Amino acid sequence: MQGGILTPEVFAIVGVAGMAAWVLTTWMRIKAGYPLESGWGKALYPKDSEERVKLLTQENAQLRAELGSIKDRLGNVERIVTDSGYSLTHEIESLRDKQEAN
Repeated sequence: MQGGILTPEVFAIVGVAGMAAWVLTTWMRIKAGYPLESGWGKALYPKDSEERVKLLTQENAQLRAELGSIKDRLGNVERIVTDSGYSLTHEIESLRDKQEAN
């Protein structure tokens, strides 16, 4: 079968092309954020993803608590600004500033 289609060079080219395609698809999966998988479809590092979910859950709870405290503070500021006493105090202070300027 000398000179046929199934030469060692063809096998080498097909092998190299197959490996290059595998490397390219693996790189694209990693770049897109997909977890790496074994030959049987199981994640190679399931512990890392579980730990990551745990850390993200903790961060989410912390950010929600911080957002709640910021909402409380904003409510207090709104109450102070809209309070009628604040307006009166602000007007008195502006009159004092005008009097000191003269």
